[in-house]
Amino acid sequence: MDDKLKWCFGKKEVKLIEPNENLAREYLKSAEETLLVLKDIEGKSNMWLATTKYYCEYFAIYALLMCLGIKSEIHDCTIEILKFLEKENVIERGTAKMLEYDKELRIDNQYYLKNRKVIVNYNNLRDLILKMKEIINTISNEKIDEIRKKIRELI
Repeated sequence: MDDKLKWCFGKKEVKLIEPNENLAREYLKSAEETLLVLKDIEGKSNMWLATTKYYCEYFAIYALLMCLGIKSEIHDCTIEILKFLEKENVIERGTAKMLEYDKELRIDNQYYLKNRKVIVNYNNLRDLILKMKEIINTISNEKIDEIRKKIRELI
């Protein structure tokens, strides 16, 4: 994992930036809006359902990255960062695996038109948004600094 993380932070699209609580709140708002849009799509299109579900999760998670001051425009790198955050006990284990699965589902349905069935559990999505919001609201500046320091040491 460390090699992948190092590779990711070697790309210009992935870097440490100033933590930004305003952007974190905006991404949470986008996740909540996307959750509402999901309800309109259900039963109509597996392609759009997979895409919208994934971005609902992605926006919630990206809100946390903004709070930590981590920019990642490469989705596979975002997943690697999540694995690191799981190891650091910042987020619940399994979050990276969930996002990775839903990314693949989105790719299959959006790019390869496989029309795979998409299961949406609105309670789980709402819980993810609430968990990210709670972490953002309670994480200390010391913990943010510690995470950023560990990333700098890895890269």
